[in-house]
Amino acid sequence: MANRRCIQNLNRHFQFLRTRTPHLNPQFLAPTSKFTLHPAFTPKSLHRLFNSNDINAQSVVFRHFCSKNRNDDTDEEEEDEDDDDDYESEGQDIESADDERENETAALSPEDKEKEAAEIGYKVISPLQKSDRVFKPYEPVFAVVQIGSHQFKVSNGDCIYAEKLKYCNVNDKLILNKVLMLGSKTQTIIGRPILPDAAVHAVVEEHALDAKVIIFKKKRRKNYRRTKGHRQELTKLRITDISGIEKPENMPSLKTEKKEKIPSLKTEKKEKQEKMPVAA
Repeated sequence: MANRRCIQNLNRHFQFLRTRTPHLNPQFLAPTSKFTLHPAFTPKSLHRLFNSNDINAQSVVFRHFCSKNRNDDTDEEEEDEDDDDDYESEGQDIESADDERENETAALSPEDKEKEAAEIGYKVISPLQKSDRVFKPYEPVFAVVQIGSHQFKVSNGDCIYAEKLKYCNVNDKLILNKVLMLGSKTQTIIGRPILPDAAVHAVVEEHALDAKVIIFKKKRRKNYRRTKGHRQELTKLRITDISGIEKPENMPSLKTEKKEKIPSLKTEKKEKQEKMPVAA
């Protein structure tokens, strides 16, 4: 490799001398191959050629005739290293932010936790016991509840997925305070914006993760690509009761309801035959 570079540098010197000194004999500056010198150039002739007084004493300028710069490879390697460093720094920032949040939640007092939970729209009562019978049969009453920044229309026995509730565990009984509307077959109550006397009771069933969402970022012509995945943390709630509205006491079930009998064609024909006058 070193010999090849020396030969290339010598060829570039000869091309430079040919352009700068047209009075030189062109026989000595005949075109040569890429990696070999002309046989006329011996070490003595090269020494005379470069140390001759005919050449103007000017600063020699080395020109790169190659289409690709030598520093391109090093620049690309530096860019790749910078991208890796950026990716690692982003991951470290996310981990540090998560650690800070955990430390903040651990440092909060129970009163502060209750305030934050009330701002989100729920209140933790107590854990569910085996003797509790909170689940009731279906009732034709609905409510519109706000949890965080989302609204849900729920009825007794429904299951909803909300964003993860911080300060509650599985099998905890909750009261959802932000009730925007209540409704039944007989009446509808609309809040302005919240109904103070209404409440929706629920039980935490599990904390789960939503399906993965892929985030892909690209900047064209910048060698920048980032692919990340995100799974939103969710809390599964089971609605047990809705209070604050009158409920119908005796609701007829589907089994006890009597269906009206639809007259069939046979019975109609028999009635017509009985009504037909008999010929004397």
